[in-house]
This record gives sequence, structure tokens and C-alpha cells, in this order.
Amino acid sequence: MRIPGERIKRTRFIQTEKLVVAVEVEMVIPVDDPSEPCYESETVQLLKAVKEHAERGDVSWLSQKGKVYAAVGAA
Repeated sequence: MRIPGERIKRTRFIQTEKLVVAVEVEMVIPVDDPSEPCYESETVQLLKAVKEHAERGDVSWLSQKGKVYAAVGAA
């Protein structure tokens, strides 16, 4: 279901112990309550999927959805 309102793009970062994934998502500023942008259900599902794939270390899938950064050990 699409929420009526202005749509804006934002980058969200999903962090695990070994990876950080930067994903560009769409947020909606609802007509009924413009005080704060919100996510639609499809966006929430995408962010959950990104988190699950990041926890499994599925870099090939993640790189299709956004930028993937790996943690490196201290020198």
C-alpha cells in the first residue's frame, strides 16, 4: 500500500560485526502528519532483508542493494 505524500531519498546504514551496508531508500512525508518522514512496508522489508544477508556475510547479494563496507582489524 502506497502512503500519499512527498517522497524523499535517504541513505540508511545497516551495521553488523563485520559489515556495514549503505542502502538508499525512499521515505514518505505523509500528508496527514508531515512532522516526520516514514517508511512504507516494502522499505522495512528491504531493510530487514539487508540486515539478514549482512549477518550471513552475503556480499554478492548486498552489493546489488547498496555499498558494502568491511571491518578490518586494528594494526
